[in-house]
Amino acid sequence: MVAASTKGFPLPPGTPPMEAHTADALPEEKDAWQYEPKWDGFRCLAFKGSEAVELRAKSGKPLGRYFPELEAMLRGLDAKDFVVDGEIVIEIGGRASFDALQMRLHPAESRIRKLSVETPARLILFDLLVAPGGKTMLGAPLADRRAALEKFVSKADDIALRLSPSTGNLTVAKRWLRDATHGSTDGVVAKALDEPYRPGQRAMIKVKRLRTADCVVGGFRYLNARRQVGSLLLGLYNDNGKLDHVGFTSTIANDERAALTERLEELRGGPGFTGKAPGGPSRWSTERSGDWEPVKPELVVEVRFDHVTSERFRHGTRLLRWRPDKAPRQCTFEQIA
Repeated sequence: MVAASTKGFPLPPGTPPMEAHTADALPEEKDAWQYEPKWDGFRCLAFKGSEAVELRAKSGKPLGRYFPELEAMLRGLDAKDFVVDGEIVIEIGGRASFDALQMRLHPAESRIRKLSVETPARLILFDLLVAPGGKTMLGAPLADRRAALEKFVSKADDIALRLSPSTGNLTVAKRWLRDATHGSTDGVVAKALDEPYRPGQRAMIKVKRLRTADCVVGGFRYLNARRQVGSLLLGLYNDNGKLDHVGFTSTIANDERAALTERLEELRGGPGFTGKAPGGPSRWSTERSGDWEPVKPELVVEVRFDHVTSERFRHGTRLLRWRPDKAPRQCTFEQIA
């Protein structure tokens, strides 16, 4: 349930977006679904009152100070009293750059202003919660919201504001899914055409094109509570023959931890990562960065991952199986290029 409007906005700026739950395949009921690309950026609800503008992340945190060009663009539109749902992206060379988005989360306003000119962001819209003039669309079916959104974007006529593509054609949606991770998207979202907008609920379906890679175990970390392995640190060999840290996996079965810990401890004392080693924690991960144990690069695991940024797995990976048949030196970056 969404609270009454506050601070002159048609909805409270803390209103959460509708979210999606993960599925292995797209729903296929004919004429029941709308499919959209899943953009690789920052999810954002944009609120505009009579004059004021607010950009809010999925977490509810303000984003406006990091994207002043988008605030200025929305403030300059003739339309007032609306709320839109979309994704903030920065494209470099025709591809979305998550690194460029991360660089915006900087404490220095001067740095942010400089980047807003050098690498301006865009807001890709895919839903409308409140139409201009304050007309709520929360209870309207997606088909009606989409028609109103298309009208809104066409009237806005600003290159920083884009309409996300959509289709009811399953063949097209499957092609988008097949091509995901090769550009600005990392999957496909399916939305029921007759459903209202449900803030804070997982009322959509997302399917991501997950890939696998064989990685060398270059180190491990113990669990906080006891001296058993908590996560494996993964590496791939670069063009110079050095083993670079690329991520981690912590999906280890509890009944396997004792034996795996003993196996890893026998390999301690090795060089670990000879290229890029595990560094400090990023703002996107709560993974503990210190106190890791290097091991001899003898073990290979196959992991499933969803996305790569700056030659690292964006999120934790899922351990699929051990690969004793795979030579560590075969584990190169070519797998994730």
